[in-house]
Amino acid sequence: MRISSHSLQCGGQMATALSACAAMGLRTAYLGAMGDDHNGGRIREELLHRGIDLSHCVVRKGANQFAVIAVEEKTGERIVLWDRPDCLLLTPSEVSASAVASARLVHVDDVDQEAAILAATLAREAGVPATSDIDRVTDRTDALVDAVSIPIFAEHVPPAITGEDDPERALRKLRKRHPGLLCITLGPRGSVMLDGDQMIYEPAIPVHAVDTTGAGDVFRAAFIHALLRGESARDILRFANATAAVSCMRSGAIASVPTLDEANAATAQALR
Repeated sequence: MRISSHSLQCGGQMATALSACAAMGLRTAYLGAMGDDHNGGRIREELLHRGIDLSHCVVRKGANQFAVIAVEEKTGERIVLWDRPDCLLLTPSEVSASAVASARLVHVDDVDQEAAILAATLAREAGVPATSDIDRVTDRTDALVDAVSIPIFAEHVPPAITGEDDPERALRKLRKRHPGLLCITLGPRGSVMLDGDQMIYEPAIPVHAVDTTGAGDVFRAAFIHALLRGESARDILRFANATAAVSCMRSGAIASVPTLDEANAATAQALR
């Protein structure tokens, strides 16, 4: 299959989510490890340009994480081929308790799991909400789910850890061990959340998807923004769905993140 076009862009789970948070007006800081090669320098320059605090970033000698992403032109769906050197693993000893305690919210992923579990635990002990991007299943996934106050799951994760294929049954089973908001992203079908005993479903906004890369990260950023605004569970999902939909209409990961005005406009359009 012939390549119709190609470009070199910045992205990554946490980098995209932070960039989206910053674009919506939140003050953000990154705690993680990057390589000292050209790719590492490029992503640091991009994040600094977007106003993200990198004072807690650990720069290691070696290659930075990178990916090759093939996007299908008709649907915007993609295949991601990636590599991350082991030297980039963030250790629990590198997690700053003071940085965690000073935040309004801590968002962790499932890459550096032990560090993420500690950061989420420290956040909860400090009374700081901790959200998550849980996209894979390992022997430490249960511990990560228990550590965060608001787990946000990719669609394939809850069936794997609960044995329930139906999202509602999976979330209600998780409710027995987790008291907080529980959310699952469903891709083109939208998202669901269990708020107490109330199951909430919000459909996705139909758009012509150019590139779905980073849509889940943008969803999580918009979720965080609406949560910090004090929105209801349904309004959080609606805003997050709309914001992610805007990102799908653009190419790239960080390059696709919308502004707050664009996210609000998309949400208002969805309500009509």
